[in-house]
Amino acid sequence: MATKRYIPVVYWLTVTAVSIFGTMSADYLNLNLGMPLWGSTVMLLGLQAVVFIAWYTSQKTLDMHSINTRPREVFYWLTVIFTFALGTAAGDFAAGPLGLGTLASTFVFLAVILLPAAGYRWLRFNEVFAFWFAYTITRPLGASFADWLGVPAPYGDGLHLGTGPMSLATGAVLVAVLALVITRHRSETARQNPLPEVG
Repeated sequence: MATKRYIPVVYWLTVTAVSIFGTMSADYLNLNLGMPLWGSTVMLLGLQAVVFIAWYTSQKTLDMHSINTRPREVFYWLTVIFTFALGTAAGDFAAGPLGLGTLASTFVFLAVILLPAAGYRWLRFNEVFAFWFAYTITRPLGASFADWLGVPAPYGDGLHLGTGPMSLATGAVLVAVLALVITRHRSETARQNPLPEVG
């Protein structure tokens, strides 16, 4: 919130921290407060809808490229928090009470995330709607796949690789991708702002 421009390492570390907070918030609702998974899923979906409605009503746009004011940035980060929390709740709800299991849930959300792509390509979906649709579904898709990989026995129904090892592995991937993003950003910035010739 304090930075005046896009700094890749700051942005992506913030996304990572907010994603962990969102995931833990959903777990807190279910494990600590005893809220049923269907209840937390519906509540978080409702909260996300409220954010979108308030965002559009006050700003007249939900376009990602228009996030250039403090209110829009606040709405954006609320969206990140609620979508990560929603992803955890919805993924657990699909895998548990709905009886799909984590692997089947992964494929269900993978199919769902193809809908905005197909809709934008062939059904003339609004590009902003298609983006936020896909953005929201990435959360339960990622949560389901991560649970299939990492949740240990007897709690998980997947590969049981362990949440610790999976956190280290995905953290390493994140660092590698972040390094690539930073390198590309610096190259692009250098192309757009070449140093003046001397002499």
